[in-house]
Amino acid sequence: MVKKILKSYDYSLITVYILLCLFGLVMIYSASMVIGMQYYQVSSDYYYNKQLQHFFLSIFFFIFTAVFPYKAYKNNRFLMIIVLLSLLSALFVISFGYVSNNAGRWVEIGGKMIQPSEFIKLATIIYLGAIYTKKQSYLNEMNRGVFPPLIFLCVICFLILRQPDLGTAVITFAIGFTMIISSGMALKTILKLVGTGVFIIVLLLPLFLINKDIILTDGRVDRIEGFLDPFTSGDEGLQLVNSYLAIGSGGIKGQGLGQSVQKLGYLPEGHTDFIMAVIAEELGLFGVLFVIAGLAFLVLRGLYVGMKCKDPFGSLLAFGISSMIAIQTLINLGGVVGLIPITGVTLPFISYGGSSLLVLSMSLGILVNVSMFVRYEEKYKPGKEHLRPETMVSSNTKVTLKSRVHN
Repeated sequence: MVKKILKSYDYSLITVYILLCLFGLVMIYSASMVIGMQYYQVSSDYYYNKQLQHFFLSIFFFIFTAVFPYKAYKNNRFLMIIVLLSLLSALFVISFGYVSNNAGRWVEIGGKMIQPSEFIKLATIIYLGAIYTKKQSYLNEMNRGVFPPLIFLCVICFLILRQPDLGTAVITFAIGFTMIISSGMALKTILKLVGTGVFIIVLLLPLFLINKDIILTDGRVDRIEGFLDPFTSGDEGLQLVNSYLAIGSGGIKGQGLGQSVQKLGYLPEGHTDFIMAVIAEELGLFGVLFVIAGLAFLVLRGLYVGMKCKDPFGSLLAFGISSMIAIQTLINLGGVVGLIPITGVTLPFISYGGSSLLVLSMSLGILVNVSMFVRYEEKYKPGKEHLRPETMVSSNTKVTLKSRVHN
């Protein structure tokens, strides 16, 4: 039994995950070695050592979620949601909410800083997957099947937005909407839902015009100005301009590992949000393609698992986790190359950040577990067609089928 389970694991997913994490460790060391010495008066491997600790912790939780049966999450979804909503709410009422760059996104627990909004993304996937599995029989009923989960999604996105953390709020809502589309809901119901959303936005538009600070805080206005005209907007466009310089100077082959110029104090957050710019400068197009190919493989493999999985809950988990990795990657890369305003979203498995790496590792472990169940059923629990008489008779063996008559 154990041997069959071990053979059923998708080791391609595990291998790509480990390769991306190890590559991220190398690039975090390269990108942060100067910052650690120059700005924080610590050793050049300060951020590398911290991320290495995060990596070992993440590996532990990855293994745990990879072997823990994913179906058990359905029974504990409400407890998880209550705990995480409490953490988000605590940022507004308790003094241990840590504020950085005008964003109160961290909570200190046991001497460690965690980012609750990262964990809420995974909790949202589990909750929506479980609730839409339960509502399959009345999925298209607006009052019973559509609005209750959507109201929950809007509440948590509002709490994240008020931290403020627009990037994570957008990712969480996009994940939720992706799962709604993947739930089996009829196209007509989805169109009604979109129409209702547009109607609500139109109703709230006058309120937004009267009080623009609800959405457009000073920091967000600066980021938009830096995005629209980075070369003349001063400090607001500094990060994007230096990202352009790093990407442009990398070319095809790059300047060589450790040879980045922009990381010498010119490119802010080079080891976190803009680590792809450092990768492009040092390793060129080949380094960029390696990361994109690895992340694309995880996403496409996850979508494949979701389509092959016969269990609605497992299928929705696979779609939700794949969409989380894809959306976060697109938003990060869009900010690095100037396609969208900078949002502070990390590059999955590559950027520095303990909470991000831990949540992504747990999520991928769940995806590996779903994949294992799918492959196990395909290999060792084939369909009923193998019970047909013609499949049970060989040239050397005759099998007599006996039927039992129940009175």
